[in-house]
Amino acid sequence: MSIVSENIIPGGYGRIFGTDATTKTELNRIAEALRRVNGVKDVIVDYEIFPHEFTIHSNTVVKIEEIQNAAIQQGFHVIPKSLFKLL
Repeated sequence: MSIVSENIIPGGYGRIFGTDATTKTELNRIAEALRRVNGVKDVIVDYEIFPHEFTIHSNTVVKIEEIQNAAIQQGFHVIPKSLFKLL
């Protein structure tokens, strides 16, 4: 494992996570919990695809484990999908 695979690194790429949440209410609840994690700059929810995805950008290095714990506290899981979005 490396710093890149275990963390969200600040910058324009962000990190994409898949989730087991299915409704907009559930997705919004998770997004609000993720925004409260220290260092998270913004959370973008993709409602159009299934399984639904979150893209998370950060101001500082944020551990993926912190993101996963915030979602678990809401009763859901988030799993990192890829390191970088292809342009």
